[in-house]
Amino acid sequence: MCVFDYRTLATNITFAASTYVETYKNVSDVYVHLNFIERLWVAWYSYMQNDVLATGLMTFAIHEFFYFGRCIPWMIIDYIPFFRRYKIQGDKNNSLKEQWECTRSVLISHFTVELPQIWFFHPICAYFGMSHDVPFPSAWTMFYQIAVFFCLEDAWHYWNHRLLHHGVFYKYIHKQHHLYSAPFGLAAEYASPIEVMILGLGTIGSPILWVAFTKDLHIFTVYIWIVLRLFQAVDAHSGYEFPWSLHHFLPFWAGAEHHDEHHHYFIGNYASSFRWWDFVLDTNAGPKAKADRLRRQQLKVEKLAKKTK
Repeated sequence: MCVFDYRTLATNITFAASTYVETYKNVSDVYVHLNFIERLWVAWYSYMQNDVLATGLMTFAIHEFFYFGRCIPWMIIDYIPFFRRYKIQGDKNNSLKEQWECTRSVLISHFTVELPQIWFFHPICAYFGMSHDVPFPSAWTMFYQIAVFFCLEDAWHYWNHRLLHHGVFYKYIHKQHHLYSAPFGLAAEYASPIEVMILGLGTIGSPILWVAFTKDLHIFTVYIWIVLRLFQAVDAHSGYEFPWSLHHFLPFWAGAEHHDEHHHYFIGNYASSFRWWDFVLDTNAGPKAKADRLRRQQLKVEKLAKKTK
C-alpha cells in the first residue's frame, strides 16, 4: 500500500493549478489507487498550499455544514402535524423569533469563540503526531477509536456538566443554556463562551489525548468523530422521542428523552451520550427516577427496621 504525505505534495507545483477542479484532475491522473474522498483530500491541500489555512477552513466548514444541516430537519418536523405525537413536551413550542435569536447567538459564538480556536487545530495535530497521510485508516480502526472518543467525552461531559450546575458556575456560566426548558436542535450549542470552551474540550481533547499516548490517529477520523458528536448533540436537544429512537435498541444510549428531562427539571441526567454515569451515581432525572429513589429509600428503612427488632 502506498502511503502518501500530502505535505510533500503541497510543495509540488506540478499538481497545483489555478482552480481546485484542475488540481483535483492533476492528482487523479497520478494517484489512481486513491478513492474519491482521498483524492479530494489531497487536491484540497495541494490547491491551498497552506496546511494551517487548509485545515482551519475545512474544520470550520465541516462544523457549520453538519451542525446547521442536522438542525434543519428538526425545524421542518416542527411544522408537520404527524410528528406532534412524538414531541416530548408537546405543550411547549418555540417561536420563530426564539429560534432566530438562538441561531444568531450561536453564529456569533461560532465566529468569535470557536473559529479563533480552530486555527490552532492543525499546529496541535502536528505537534502530537496526528496523521494527515493517505490512504485513510480502515473502517475498523476509525470505528473503535471513535467509540473510545464517545466514552472519554461522555465522562468529561458528565463531571464538568454536573459541576456547572453548582452555585456561581450555574449562575454565571451554565444558566444561559437553560433558557429553553423545552430544547430544540439549534439550542445544542446555545451556551456561554466559557461553557463552549469547557465542554468543547471533551470533544477535541479526547482525540488529542488518544494520539498523545498512542501516536495512532488520522485527522480524517477526528472529522468523522466531530460530525457524529454534532449529530448526537443536536438530536439530544431535538425534543422528540420516537419508537425507533436509538436508545430503544441500545438501552445505554442517552438520546433526546434523557436530555429533555434535564432541561425540563434543571437537574440530573448530566451525561451527553450514555446513561451509565447517571445510573451508577444516581443522578437520573424525572418522575420515574424520583419514584425509584423513594422506593429504594423505603426499602432501606424497612430493612433497617427489621434488623432493629
